[in-house]
Amino acid sequence: EAARVIANKYIAKYAGSSNYKLKVRIFPHHVLREHKMAVGAGADRVSQGMRAAYGRPVGRAAQVKPGTKIMSIWIKPEHFDFAKEAFKRAAMKLPTDTKVIVEKGAELLKGKI
Repeated sequence: EAARVIANKYIAKYAGSSNYKLKVRIFPHHVLREHKMAVGAGADRVSQGMRAAYGRPVGRAAQVKPGTKIMSIWIKPEHFDFAKEAFKRAAMKLPTDTKVIVEKGAELLKGKI
């Protein structure tokens, strides 16, 4: 979500809100859960240990395999530099290595890639 927000805000500021289309291709379906253990004096009498230790949801995550497209953007050639910078800023919010790949229109970006 943080990556989407920063990319969307940056590209809207410099390219204009009607000059691009941003698509996030993955969604965090995986629910992260945590089983909190009781600590302190008398915790052994209060706690049930690992019985029914399913845990409470504490967050969500996306399980992504290497090579999966995370985000896509459709822009005009004159806004390519802004899109590249937006993706660079979004990549800082992700816990993995990323790279920008131009799939279509590389011939329109002579010298920018």
